Amino acid sequence: MNKINVFLDDYRKCPDGYQLAETIDDCLVLMSTYDIGLLSLDHDLLCKTRNGLLLVEIMVRKQLFADNITIHSANASGGKAMYRYLKQAQEDWQMPRSIPVRLRPLPI
Repeated sequence: MNKINVFLDDYRKCPDGYQLAETIDDCLVLMSTYDIGLLSLDHDLLCKTRNGLLLVEIMVRKQLFADNITIHSANASGGKAMYRYLKQAQEDWQMPRSIPVRLRPLPI
């Protein structure tokens, strides 16, 4: 199966080579349907409660991962919380330690 790259964001322009997901539900559908090469995640979305942190919690619970994960949120505390959650999941063996997780905020 071919891999796709996914960009979760409801504000920024989707980069070339990525499939846009504007909600965590869109992202979960893509992650359940396709193998994901690169996954780039925002924290702040239109729905304040269904945000990037909830997505990473669901990803770990459902064991839905990508080959590489980048958190691009400009929300410093939200992005760090997502990053810490994924790194803790790796420490707790709930997520493969081989998956690179990066925190690289993008300007809005």
